[in-house]
Amino acid sequence: MTIGTDKPAPVQPAPPPSRGVRRHGREGTKREVGLLSSVGHIFLVVWAALVILPLLWTFLASFKNNEEIFGNAWSLPGALRFENWARAWEEAHVGQYFLNSVFVVGVSTFGTMLLGSMAAYVLARYTFFGNRAIYYLFVSGLAFPVFLALVPLFFVVRNLGLFNTHTGLILVYISYSLPFTVFFLAAFFKTLPNSVAEAAMIDGCSHTRLFFRVMMPMAKPGLISITIFNIIGQWNQYILPLAIIPGTDVEDKWVLTQGIANINTSAGFNADWGGLFAALTMAILPMIVIYAIFQRQIQSGLTAGAVK
Repeated sequence: MTIGTDKPAPVQPAPPPSRGVRRHGREGTKREVGLLSSVGHIFLVVWAALVILPLLWTFLASFKNNEEIFGNAWSLPGALRFENWARAWEEAHVGQYFLNSVFVVGVSTFGTMLLGSMAAYVLARYTFFGNRAIYYLFVSGLAFPVFLALVPLFFVVRNLGLFNTHTGLILVYISYSLPFTVFFLAAFFKTLPNSVAEAAMIDGCSHTRLFFRVMMPMAKPGLISITIFNIIGQWNQYILPLAIIPGTDVEDKWVLTQGIANINTSAGFNADWGGLFAALTMAILPMIVIYAIFQRQIQSGLTAGAVK
């Protein structure tokens, strides 16, 4: 007699998810991404308009006379009045202010990059007692408001005999630009490969030569980026020059921002608005040209430090 055994029913595999559900999920994700992208593009267009339109209006107003500016501010100039630019450059002494700004910003940026890059390199690549303390001391300068330092800064510069001088203003620019420079470049120097530095040291390269001949060329994108930021920040500075070179008897030492502010406040109701907008355009155009020329280097410098 044969006793039969009941075999268990085979387990059926779970049916695959419906392709329609997958397709619906992907389409929904694409719609969300497309919606967010559209909203982002709208905000970018609005932001670009808020930045470009005032600049364009200032440039067009530099060719207008007072009647055109106050009659219909949004109309095109009736003629290209380059005499507004000549009048601002010569009679309003904008040319002298412009040259002063070029000199002060050029020297202070060079000093900032030289001292800041050396300090950032040492803090990023060498281990010694107090390394972190010095680094955080530099970084703490980013959180210190400029307005709180104006009064003690005034007395320090005056006691050093540097009041109403370009030298005093240059040193102040360097000191206030160093925290951000060290903070930015220290993070950048950390991403540079150690193998290159070790190979250079094995070949007999000194620490100074290693920095100037090997590491600085490798850090070129970051150096260019922070240099442009320092130039723009120092070029547009107004509070510090006003505190260091405030005297009307040294007007020939004023920088561009001081000169333009003086033109605006001293003219009263008889202001030469065409000349004033021409002076503003002279102050704006160099920074736009510099940023346009080095745009790719700035972007590569900002992103290169994030990838090792």
